[in-house]
Amino acid sequence: METTIKVNQLSKSYGTVAAIRNVGFSICRGEVFGLLGANGAGKSTTIECILGTKKQDRGTVSILGLNPQRDRKKLFENVGVQFQEANYQDKITVSELCEVTQSLYKTSLSYHDLLKQFGLSDKLKSPVCELSGGQRQRLFIVLALIPDPEVVFLDELTTGLDAKARRDVWKCLSELKEKGLTILLTSHFMDEVEALCDKIMILKNGNSIFYGTVQNAVASSPYEKFEDAYLWFTQEEEEENASI
Repeated sequence: METTIKVNQLSKSYGTVAAIRNVGFSICRGEVFGLLGANGAGKSTTIECILGTKKQDRGTVSILGLNPQRDRKKLFENVGVQFQEANYQDKITVSELCEVTQSLYKTSLSYHDLLKQFGLSDKLKSPVCELSGGQRQRLFIVLALIPDPEVVFLDELTTGLDAKARRDVWKCLSELKEKGLTILLTSHFMDEVEALCDKIMILKNGNSIFYGTVQNAVASSPYEKFEDAYLWFTQEEEEENASI
């Protein structure tokens, strides 16, 4: 299978604090890859280095065979990014924001179709600031998909969504995956990771402590459920109990 993202021995420090150490993985076309870990584990730094918005201290990254530091403009046309926190001009409407986003790319998908797909077609004239948290989250996914990317980065994609909306987003992403879209996501919802991810990496204190499939993670732990296995790998359960 064609490799779309390749990360090798990636390291980044801030002063004397190592944010990530020797992180490495590969993602093939049409795969969904989950980057997991507690807050502060190094997920954001890893993604920023992959995208080229931060320069790593050591290691190499390629997306679609390109260097994100040197080839940012070319990559921009083929990569979609959705972040959990996004700030836009006050009172800008959904349609205006979609049009501005669409104008940044040479080719793009119909944002009307995407809004319909994600249940937002009735919000075209609504100011973004007046959308609910779940509606904003779905809109940010739409914005990431407007350039018809080959690779998309999704950060906590279903935070703030109710159960039905989460399932609807999963269905949409599964359909996009079948069409060959490569997805790198972060999530704190283990049922979401189980439903979507072909491979995962668990980070703890900047180190990779597991890399493989969800099934591998469960098999490598003393537990039968993935959420229990995840907590065992990260020792979150033990640390939480110790603080009580």
